[in-house]
Amino acid sequence: MRRSLALLAATLVAACGRPQPPRPPPAHSSSARPVPPPPPTSFDPAAIDAYVAGQVAAQDLEAAALVVVREGRTVLARGYGKTAGGAPVTEGTPFGIGSVTKQFTCAAVLSLADEGKLSLDDRVSKYFPAATRAADVTLDDLGAHLSGYPDYYPLDFVDQRMRAPIAPDDLVARYTKGALDFEPRTRFSYSNTGFVMLGRVAERASGRPFGALLQERFFAPLGMTSTTTDPRSLPDRAAGHTSFFLGASERATSEAEGWLHGAGDLFSSASDLARWDLALAGGKLLSEASMRRLTTARSLADGRSTDYGCGLGVRKVGGETVLAHGGAVSGYLSFNTVIPRTKSAVILLVASDHGSPGDVHSAILGLVLAESRVVPKVRGPAAKDAAAELVRQLATGVVDRAKLGAEFSEYLTPARLAEAKARLAALGAPKSVTADPPAERGGLEVTRITFVFESRKVRGLLYRRTDGVIEQLLLYRD
Repeated sequence: MRRSLALLAATLVAACGRPQPPRPPPAHSSSARPVPPPPPTSFDPAAIDAYVAGQVAAQDLEAAALVVVREGRTVLARGYGKTAGGAPVTEGTPFGIGSVTKQFTCAAVLSLADEGKLSLDDRVSKYFPAATRAADVTLDDLGAHLSGYPDYYPLDFVDQRMRAPIAPDDLVARYTKGALDFEPRTRFSYSNTGFVMLGRVAERASGRPFGALLQERFFAPLGMTSTTTDPRSLPDRAAGHTSFFLGASERATSEAEGWLHGAGDLFSSASDLARWDLALAGGKLLSEASMRRLTTARSLADGRSTDYGCGLGVRKVGGETVLAHGGAVSGYLSFNTVIPRTKSAVILLVASDHGSPGDVHSAILGLVLAESRVVPKVRGPAAKDAAAELVRQLATGVVDRAKLGAEFSEYLTPARLAEAKARLAALGAPKSVTADPPAERGGLEVTRITFVFESRKVRGLLYRRTDGVIEQLLLYRD
């Protein structure tokens, strides 16, 4: 269960078990390898579908499923590749979701807290008295990765231990009786151990097996018919694959029974996770107090935020609260992100544990987040075209001041125009001009522009009014 989080160009999602190492390239020969397509520049479901299909082929991913939800409505649901039984993958095909399981584990524990059967403030000593410093560590510390208990699964392959079944209580005993990695609540350090402990706490408090508890409380009520802790009940699931040292894709060896439990035991489909995400965004799963504990980032003893709640990464991106987690178990990668305010989500499940599908997820999420922003509608040409035209004018030393705001027009004095002309004329015409998704500031459309000239790249920041008048275009050295 590797750690894998990416959100936009700057990564957002919270940890997923093990840190994800750099991935090897696909196993195609260099002459046959497909060229990976670039992501779309705007939210277009057909273009996103083509982008993902191209990336699945280029990265040699065995199978994948994607669901995109915007404003509570599924706008894209697709599968790519074949299942273990040879059928086409759909958005309803189950995959191993690894550490995306953790939010379900926390939700189960919090639902029991709502019934008074336990509290996240309970000490570990109440359930595991033999664990080191058990009286100093709470259940909340386990769910927030603040306990100090060592992670039993820090590697990126199924080692000798995990080839034999283990009882979860034996796992807990083995990994919680030594020295802590740090003083509780002084560091955030991803530990799957804490979530096996939480899974067992939920079983003890409810008197139900972990899978049955989740089925009764969440899966059945939400119509999640392809989600289970028992993949044997899912004959047409996607088969997990791996690639050894740049080799061809091959079936992966799974962790033996007992090793994943509340840390990463679930199989689910992209469509089932979309149902879960909408319930999460709608606040329908738990009491208001428990929802806050699930989705509020914890702070360390010194006051620093961990950007992590209970089994969920929690960040602010462009003013939006974003809840996210990824997962990785042998042969599978998963990425699940929710934007509660807009009831939007991006779910990408992959039946290969190589490649860079996290980058694909991030690109799609960036488009969804851009769509959720309130951006002024501007009359006239697209931002990149307006910027390119003004740069062309600046290279001649003559600008159309009727299309400039009064302050910007005054700023472009004859002396500054002469300087701009000399520098831009020397660069020649740009080879390409691209624009990032626009934002808003002070009622203006704000767009970052990239100009690629023969000899250098130049960044620009364009501000426009709704009538198309340019209030600013400043250029910066890259």
